[in-house]
Amino acid sequence: MASGIRAEVKIDDPSDCVVAQASAEAGGRVLSVSKSTSPSAPERVTEEFMLEAERYPDAFDVGADLSAIFSYGSSAVYRFERELGCGCPCECIEEHDCPVVDVRTQGASLYLTFHAPDMHGLQAVIGELRDRYANLDVQRLLQSQQDHDERNLVFVDRSTLTARQREVLETAHRMGYFEHPKQANAGEVADELDITGTTFTEHLAAAQTKLLDAILDHE
Repeated sequence: MASGIRAEVKIDDPSDCVVAQASAEAGGRVLSVSKSTSPSAPERVTEEFMLEAERYPDAFDVGADLSAIFSYGSSAVYRFERELGCGCPCECIEEHDCPVVDVRTQGASLYLTFHAPDMHGLQAVIGELRDRYANLDVQRLLQSQQDHDERNLVFVDRSTLTARQREVLETAHRMGYFEHPKQANAGEVADELDITGTTFTEHLAAAQTKLLDAILDHE
């Protein structure tokens, strides 16, 4: 069977996400989110989320009418309606036929998990998210192997890269250095970074080696 990629991304303070806004106002966290549509009104979406916080505002200023519908001890379930096609982070991912399988928050930070069919599909989703949210951070990527053995899942930890290596990779990717044909050569990317071509090559090689070590499980 095909090998897909499980991705978890983090977006800090997305202005178009009611759930993250409510979590930020309460200074709490959201543990689960569910949504549904009605055949009689398919253009509207009903969402529910479980918010855990030490205190709950009497009213939320989040651009939607939240209704508290249930309590679980220190947690409360809220419901609201919105128009389909509002362009929120989840819909941005789902436009690429990738259902969002997990949604949670910590304060104003939104965490989304989804499965991409392959690297090309993943790049398309991440590229669109980056266009909309400058503070997007890819938390982790897991790639399954053909035998679906969990021991063969690949974990790519971006924290192994230095800040400079990440900047070099992100700039090269943004300018199209890795595309075929290339949209920018090494000299152009180095100029954008205000470094020499040799320094660019050294940083790029070091970063690629770390990523390949993780992906190929190199000892």
